Amino acid sequence: MTTAPSFTETRFDEVTVLAPAGGGAFPRGNTVVVHGSEATLVLDPSLDVDHDPVGADAVMISHAHEDHIAGLRHFDTAKYAHHDEVGGVRSLQVLLDGYGLTPDERAAVDAQIGDTFALPPGFPEAEGVGDGHVFDLGDLTATVVHLPGHTRGHCGVLVEPTGFFYIADIDLTSFGPMYGDVGSSVDDYLASLARVREVDARWYGTFHQKGVVEGAKDFRERLTAYEGVIHRREERLLAFLDRPRPLDEIVEYRLVYRPHVQMPFVNAVERRTAGLHLERLIRHGQVARSDDGSFHRR
Repeated sequence: MTTAPSFTETRFDEVTVLAPAGGGAFPRGNTVVVHGSEATLVLDPSLDVDHDPVGADAVMISHAHEDHIAGLRHFDTAKYAHHDEVGGVRSLQVLLDGYGLTPDERAAVDAQIGDTFALPPGFPEAEGVGDGHVFDLGDLTATVVHLPGHTRGHCGVLVEPTGFFYIADIDLTSFGPMYGDVGSSVDDYLASLARVREVDARWYGTFHQKGVVEGAKDFRERLTAYEGVIHRREERLLAFLDRPRPLDEIVEYRLVYRPHVQMPFVNAVERRTAGLHLERLIRHGQVARSDDGSFHRR
């Protein structure tokens, strides 16, 4: 197989992971290639994929974020994404809609995407699929597993009988889960973590830094630590609400990013994340909203 020289290529039986030099931190990630006896499926071609390295028969996109479709323009083949994501694959403007940005933030993020990814306006030929869709690759199957929370249509792919479970942006990093989009949900994310926990696989592959984790025991330990970030954010928020706080003050406090991080989408992610946690804590009776719009701990 010929690959771009910036990749490290690692085989897991019938699955190959193309890992970028320097790790899979944004804007890069790990591209997964599934080699069946009759067809080849690529999952999330990343930024450094500057050609079709395998003669793919189909490409599946886990969700419509720019880092996951960065290499898609090099594949002249069938393209798929979940029904709730395919609009963002078909149109870069729909992808941007999903971030819930202010006009100024949107212009800055649009420019950043252009500078970093040089994406075309979209891939209108992409087709939508649902949970449980099966790619028949001959001696292998690759089954779409809907794992919402990060985005509404975020998906993993389970390759059998190889036992390789690609879980995309459930990436097991110490940074923790991201759920700052319009279609994101804390409760859905927790439900998706519970779903992947129940899958006994030989390997678990992530798009970002962790790469591939071998064995269900190690994976579940890492998953527990990863889920813990969600609960720690809520604990920090509750502690901060020792007196009434307006949403702008909570956003400035930052539940996700460190104070020194300055990127055009940071405030949008913080607003959405804070809003989701506040809604959840209000439902659970732990936070109340005052008539002036501020929030306080019960």
